Amino acid sequence: MTLRVDSDGPTTVVTISRLSVRNAVDSATASELFAAFQRIDADDDCRVAILTGDGGTFCSGADLGAVSADGGNRVDPMPPATDATDHLPGPMGPTRMRLSKPVVAAVEGYAVAGGLELAAWCDLRVAASDAVFGVFCRRWGVPLVDGGTVRLPRLIGHSRAMDMILTGRAVAAPEAFEWGLVNRLSEPGQALADAKAVAAEIAAFPPRCVVSDRRSALEQWSLSEYDALAYETMLGRDTIASGETMEGATRFASGEGRHGHFA
Repeated sequence: MTLRVDSDGPTTVVTISRLSVRNAVDSATASELFAAFQRIDADDDCRVAILTGDGGTFCSGADLGAVSADGGNRVDPMPPATDATDHLPGPMGPTRMRLSKPVVAAVEGYAVAGGLELAAWCDLRVAASDAVFGVFCRRWGVPLVDGGTVRLPRLIGHSRAMDMILTGRAVAAPEAFEWGLVNRLSEPGQALADAKAVAAEIAAFPPRCVVSDRRSALEQWSLSEYDALAYETMLGRDTIASGETMEGATRFASGEGRHGHFA
């Protein structure tokens, strides 16, 4: 088995487990990852997912041993955009999917090459202080085809992304945190536990509002400012009409949330 999927209340943890190759992803593992996140997307009981790796490594990228044997990950062309293209498989599995719920990466050890792209696909990244990020595939002529050239500039800015993409250098977690690539730093060995705590915080909020605001933040990249504001308003009105906002306002008026505390 190359993948474990464990549910813990509203959180589902997906763990890549290919210790002999530092959790590198071959075509079979990519298919398993894609299928796992398809199930998560359809699971109404799951509010937040966590992606992590076994044995102290997040993911070392595509399995180059499989690539050298002409059995590497498929790199299919992208078709014209439709609603169905939100659920396309990527070379590393879920990297072309637009999930309807948040995903948190719990990073120990190396998140490099395609592993970096998997981490960048997630909404948030919790990383051990000794974790390492990098476009290590630069050394072997392996291109970024899982969103690395798109998501890295959007996450950390063009200049810093070009530093990583062109030099392929190792970026330690503290520097990645300063850049905004990492959202939370953890003690070594504690990334998954801290990611679960973050996931629990997210899962405790009224879910429709979380999903709606996340969707607006993702969709706005391709829209003009006016159209992005209009889309945000449309989604927000739908949330208000659902009754979730009124229910929350009633709880606040009854005394919840005093002094900034939320249970």
